[in-house]
Amino acid sequence: MRNAGGRDDVDKKGVIDVLLEHQETDPEYYSDTVVKGIVLVLLTAGTDTSALTTEWAMALLMTHPAAMAKARAEIDAIVGMDRLVDESDLANLPYLQCVVKETLRLCPVGPIIPAHEAMEDCTVGGFHVPRGTMILVNAWAIHRDANVWDAPEEFRPERFLGRDTVTTPMLPFGLGRRRCPGEGLAMRLVGLTLATLVQCFEWDVGQGDAIDMAEGGGLSMPMATPLAALCRPREFVKGVLAAST
Repeated sequence: MRNAGGRDDVDKKGVIDVLLEHQETDPEYYSDTVVKGIVLVLLTAGTDTSALTTEWAMALLMTHPAAMAKARAEIDAIVGMDRLVDESDLANLPYLQCVVKETLRLCPVGPIIPAHEAMEDCTVGGFHVPRGTMILVNAWAIHRDANVWDAPEEFRPERFLGRDTVTTPMLPFGLGRRRCPGEGLAMRLVGLTLATLVQCFEWDVGQGDAIDMAEGGGLSMPMATPLAALCRPREFVKGVLAAST
C-alpha cells in the first residue's frame, strides 16, 4: 500500500503513506477501518462536490451567454490559440476565478455546513450557545442575504473583481479550523476543468430546450435535472490536438 518512493522519501509521500505511519505510532486509533474511512471520505467529498460545482458553473454560463463570452475572451487573450489552458494559467484568469466564486455563492454544493459542536459556552451573534450544542450553518441563506450581497439572486461574477474582502461571507468550504482541507485542490480542479470546457468547445442547449436551474435534494445540492448540452470543438482545438500527436 505504500508509495513506490519509500517511507523516507518525504517529497513523494501520499496520503496513505502518512496514514500508515500514524497507524504504526498509534495502532489503536488508526485501525484499518479508520484508515479506510478517511480515504473513503477523501474520495467521495473530493469528487462529487467538484463535479457538481462544475456542472452548476456550466449551467450558469450557458444561461448567461455574455458571461460565457467574457470568460472565453479572457482565456483566448491570456492563453492564446496555440495551446490548451494549463493550471499555471489560472492565476492570470481573474474573471474565470470570479465565475467559480459566484457559482459557489449561488449554488454551494454543501448548502448546510456539517455540524460542529460547541466545546464551551459561548455567544454567537447575540445568541447563547451552551456547551455541547450541535451547530449547523446555513451557507445557502448567508450567500443570498440581501444585507450582505447586492442583488443576491443574480449571477454577477463581476462582484468579485478586485474586491478580495467581499469573499468574507463566502462559506462554501466551511469556516474556522474545521473548514474543508480540500479547498485549494477543489478551486484548482474546478477552475481548470471549467477553463478547458470554455476554451475548447462551443456550447448549445439545442433548439427549444431550456436549462432547468432548479435545485435537487440531498446532502450535496445537485441540479434537479442534470445538465444536458451539445458541444462542438472550436476550430483551433483540432489543430492543437493534431500537432500534439
